[in-house]
Amino acid sequence: MKEWVITNGIGGFAASTDLGINTRRYHGLLIAATNPPGLRKLILSKVDESIELNGKKYDLFSNASQGVITEGYKYIQKFEKTIIPIYTYKVKNVIIEKSICMLYGKNTVAIVYRVINQRAKAKLLLTPIVNFRDFHSETHDLKFRYTQKINRDKVQIDFGTEKGKINLYVEGAKYREYIDNIFYSMYYEREALRGFDAEENHAVPGTFEVEIKPNEDKEIVFFCSLDGEYGNSLEELQRLSGTKIIENEKKRINEQIKKSELINFKKLPKEEEEKQSYIDLVNTYMVASDNFIVYRPSMGLHTIIAGYPWFLDWGRDTLIAFEGLLLISKKFDIAEEVMLTFAKSVKQGIVPNGFDEYDNHPLYNSADASLLLFEVVQKYLDYTGNYDWVKENLYGTLTKIIDSYINGTNIDGNNIRFDDKMFLISAGTMDTQNTWMDAKVNGKPVTPRNGKAVELNAMWYNALKTMQNLANHYIKPVKYYEYGMLAKNCQKSFVKRFYNPYKKCLYDVLGDDKIRPNQIFAISLTYPILDCSKDMAKEVFVTVTQKLLNKYGLQTLASGEEGFSAVYKGSPEERDSVYHQGITWPWLLGPYYNALKNLIKAEKDENRKNKLINTLTQFRLNTANTFTNEITKGNTIGSICEIYDSTEPSSGKGAFAQAWSVAEVFRIMLDKD
Repeated sequence: MKEWVITNGIGGFAASTDLGINTRRYHGLLIAATNPPGLRKLILSKVDESIELNGKKYDLFSNASQGVITEGYKYIQKFEKTIIPIYTYKVKNVIIEKSICMLYGKNTVAIVYRVINQRAKAKLLLTPIVNFRDFHSETHDLKFRYTQKINRDKVQIDFGTEKGKINLYVEGAKYREYIDNIFYSMYYEREALRGFDAEENHAVPGTFEVEIKPNEDKEIVFFCSLDGEYGNSLEELQRLSGTKIIENEKKRINEQIKKSELINFKKLPKEEEEKQSYIDLVNTYMVASDNFIVYRPSMGLHTIIAGYPWFLDWGRDTLIAFEGLLLISKKFDIAEEVMLTFAKSVKQGIVPNGFDEYDNHPLYNSADASLLLFEVVQKYLDYTGNYDWVKENLYGTLTKIIDSYINGTNIDGNNIRFDDKMFLISAGTMDTQNTWMDAKVNGKPVTPRNGKAVELNAMWYNALKTMQNLANHYIKPVKYYEYGMLAKNCQKSFVKRFYNPYKKCLYDVLGDDKIRPNQIFAISLTYPILDCSKDMAKEVFVTVTQKLLNKYGLQTLASGEEGFSAVYKGSPEERDSVYHQGITWPWLLGPYYNALKNLIKAEKDENRKNKLINTLTQFRLNTANTFTNEITKGNTIGSICEIYDSTEPSSGKGAFAQAWSVAEVFRIMLDKD
């Protein structure tokens, strides 16, 4: 079964499978963000549909429960997902088309049914399966405590003051209330595979019945909304049009496509198939990237969800995904807001690694997010040239970050220190994980990276060079000199200490010679700390290519190294223990691609440069072929998973839609350079 996701721009989402079977506790048709973009609750698990034709009932729904799978999926003629998911069923000569769309900015979902009837006396039955629980949990209640307020085709289900109210509306329907009706033991196959509880109970409050005349072509809309500020009241639902909601969502995406200027009809390929393929690519990218862009009302700014179904907005993930999600599509206004979201929350020089799901409290367990902000600023300037905006809004914050790293900062155990003899940055402790390789098992780091980590120091150099560029632009000669000298000494020390001549690569952390992908940052940033015209940089690239690169990304550890594992499976502890021990991450294709471009830019020999250009062309083609297939035939329709196994069949694992995977892969495919 393939998964899909649609979102509402405030952290809420709907997700399920192409067969309509929920296989995760995170699957549902309305997962509402009650304190956007966090505090998410499963409200509507699904709607079970049946159709009566001349008195005979046909179940269109599919569920797994207690070892039994109901087989409504056998009536599915077609499933498609471009902007929204659309199921097409056929029973006898009756066609039922079901489209699912969220109301942008609201915790409201509209399910639009179009029933094309031929001669039969028909009735469509819509049975909502509801809950009101934290989306990370499961419910095993044998009795659900709620009351129903029914007014013909409008129903309000009240779960009490501590939870809230759900509004249901189906225009012109007859509602038949159930008392203490429960869906027992809905089975989630993917939770079982992840080593979690795989069954739960839901409430079944009643059924909406809609009569359909012979030969009638009828549209029926099922609305479900969380009552309150970020939802819609029953009166508001009555004024909504399901068709209009879908039209508005398509219009919103198409306006983004137009603004991005990624489709230039004058420059499209002449071959019709190739032309359509590119247009489809842009459309898929725009929908996939839009899913992660959400509004955070507490700050009045936009932010980036790291991945679905379980992540919130993470600083590191956001800044890595920044160019691919926002800059290449010319969402410059949102890009500015996203930078401010994290810059305004800087504390003691640390950009938040994320925000708490339940109270929006910033979390500071990251040594690299602050340094990634400098690369994001430089990329923003490359696209916009808007130095004035950076000076007014970010320059002071960037200066404080540099000062904090030099003076030392230890919030949330980051233990960041500047070694004034080596001119390098050290971070972390034996018990903390504050780089992106952050997995722990039983409170202990799986891949301890405390000390002088390779990518932190590559980013530190890049930050100093970025500040030198800004100081030069803002006519601050003293600062220009200071940043320049720090950068020069850092680079000299880095080259002396990080090169491992035995493996022809860089140490991952000083004292750790395992071959990992973090070294690619030494040649991938705007200001690479290694001279890309020199042999050392080329050796790093060759080693990463030979030891870590595969079609889905870079492995987190080279095969043959102690602790290597190629497959991500088992219990939470088993999965966490291999998360960064050989599993493949697609987002690392982005830094690899940047490194290749930097090598081409630095190469002076024309023959070698042409070979590198050919390598780049083939790399982009391979990436396009792999992920075009993945977003159509892989785990998630229209998106890219967080991680992949490093052996065939290289199954997609982890979060089924990940921001930095989407951002970096599509950036490679859509890059015009």
